[in-house]
Amino acid sequence: MIAEIGHYALVLALALALLQSVLPVWGARARDAALMGLASPLALGQFALVALSFAALTHAYVTSDFSLQNVIENSHSAKPLIYKISGVWGNHEGSLLLWVLILTLFGALVAAFGRNLPDRLKADVLGVQGMIGVAFLLFVLLTSNPFTRVDPSPLEGQDLNPLLQDPGLAIHPPLLYIGYVGFSMAFSFAVAALIEGKVDAAWARWVRPWTLMAWLFLTLGIAMGSYWAYYELGWGGFWFWDPVENASLMPWLSGTALLHSAVVMEKRDALKVWTILLALLTFALSLLGTFLVRSGVLTSVHAFAVDPARGVAILIILAVFVGGSLALYAIRAPALKQGGIFAPVSREGALVLNNLFLTAATAAVFVGTLYPLALEAATGEKISVGPPFFNNTFGPLMLPIMLVMPFAPLLAWKRGDATRAARGMVGAVGVAVLATVLVAGFVQGGPTLAALGVGLALFAIVGAFAEVMERTKLFRAPLAESFRRAKGLPSSSWGGAFAHAGMGVTLLGVVAATAWSSEVVLAMRPGEQIDFAGRQIAFQGVEQRPGPNYRTTAAELVVREGGVEVARLEPARRLYTARKMDLTESSIATFGVSQLYAAMGEARGDGKTALRISYKPLVTLIWLGSIVMAFGGLLSLADRRLRVGAPRKAARPSPAMQPAE
Repeated sequence: MIAEIGHYALVLALALALLQSVLPVWGARARDAALMGLASPLALGQFALVALSFAALTHAYVTSDFSLQNVIENSHSAKPLIYKISGVWGNHEGSLLLWVLILTLFGALVAAFGRNLPDRLKADVLGVQGMIGVAFLLFVLLTSNPFTRVDPSPLEGQDLNPLLQDPGLAIHPPLLYIGYVGFSMAFSFAVAALIEGKVDAAWARWVRPWTLMAWLFLTLGIAMGSYWAYYELGWGGFWFWDPVENASLMPWLSGTALLHSAVVMEKRDALKVWTILLALLTFALSLLGTFLVRSGVLTSVHAFAVDPARGVAILIILAVFVGGSLALYAIRAPALKQGGIFAPVSREGALVLNNLFLTAATAAVFVGTLYPLALEAATGEKISVGPPFFNNTFGPLMLPIMLVMPFAPLLAWKRGDATRAARGMVGAVGVAVLATVLVAGFVQGGPTLAALGVGLALFAIVGAFAEVMERTKLFRAPLAESFRRAKGLPSSSWGGAFAHAGMGVTLLGVVAATAWSSEVVLAMRPGEQIDFAGRQIAFQGVEQRPGPNYRTTAAELVVREGGVEVARLEPARRLYTARKMDLTESSIATFGVSQLYAAMGEARGDGKTALRISYKPLVTLIWLGSIVMAFGGLLSLADRRLRVGAPRKAARPSPAMQPAE
């Protein structure tokens, strides 16, 4: 009965989405306040119904209701509770329901917190959001219904894919989907603006919080997925240029460009046409990622194995929304008035340069990901585009961004002073040069350019706070005054500094882990010991351990420094009994921001066990940098000027202005 409630809730949500996509937009054209006023209750009602449906599917998983086909294929009664819950979105049907839930959540948030939006704009935004909801609710109900019953029902399920039975995969998809789907708000705002034929600085102010929220969660989602692949798949790498990894990277790059372009539009009323186009393309890339994962055209550990017919349906949705929005853009864009003019050396100029390289990097990833698919479809020829292509195209395009990024905040709007900005970067340049010389002189091994990479990373980290130091007069005024000025800075200034510094932190981790990692592959008998990465690693033996829905064979390694035990590593292999699937479980010991990584191979007939042990210096900085970036986004989101509907506080009168008693 609960499953039927979930199914009917989706049908009712579709009915509300149809009304939401028609009545408010019609009301905006007719200037009918009553029809426009329906947008918010319809959006809230649609979210409530989809949430009810999602709760019904979650209940089926938690109670192991094997009368549902979806639960049979992706759950098991012996599975831990956390993986019963994460199993809800660990499959095609459930993940699409999560996709729709987040889509309706964003619509509900605009309905609840968009009180200061003009009525016509709000009606159009929620109307476009309703149209997206109609498309995906129809897709779920007609092709991917998670509530399909089976009669008779089996006594046990087939279990969730063991690769997905991990805490990282319980968190990664929701974070990623909030990012993917969150860009639908930027898309809806852009289409609404094109319908109205009006785009101004106020529009940029309204769209930025939603874009920033999506970017923040997408950053965390990509980082969580990268770390999961690093420790769960047993490969020991942080990025493999997998097509599905690229599918999430492309909207992140485009979304980053959109954020910077929206700043220019808000401050200078410029780049209107470009900002609208970026908003459309960023969501288009999110839809493309949804298509790639579910179309069956990719072979990846990240992809859902589904039939191509569903992929065709998603491709139709992609074509309708992207093609329709771009057609509207082509009609309306020429009529949009351009804003202020600025000099090439200005903050706007630096942000435009940032946009150019970010979009070029997006294009490079796009071509490298889709070209093999297009070639196979056209000629039947199969080729692979691997890391060498991406490293040789993406890396050089990101280099100018890292160089220009610290300078941009030091340049004035409209016309900047390059000499003054350069003076503000003296400290960052000094730190970068010193670090490059020290690394080149004292660190042995690694590529020749690695020292320059370290210098560039530190230049970005230190330079990220150059504007903050300039505005607080740090080292040029008494410390108390600098502290007072720092407290008075808007949180968006701190947010930008931390986000840019996070890029440098990630780059530092990438350079160190790539250039100076060491690895040994060997077979060891119990009692044997090796010296590796300045430590002694002793193999104690192999132990069999039972699990709730698997059996584990674990190796025991003791790590010592100077004869003192400092860590234990327990790489393992798990056999999941329901699926008869063998899985490698790596083991990691962290020393500061570096890691010792061990993976276990097959046991050999001579009593030896195959092991792969790696040392990865500074590798955790890769993901720590992502957290710093997301923290910067959170600080920017907290800026009162960006909060939709937040009234401005009245200034407290100074003591001199207080009335005499």
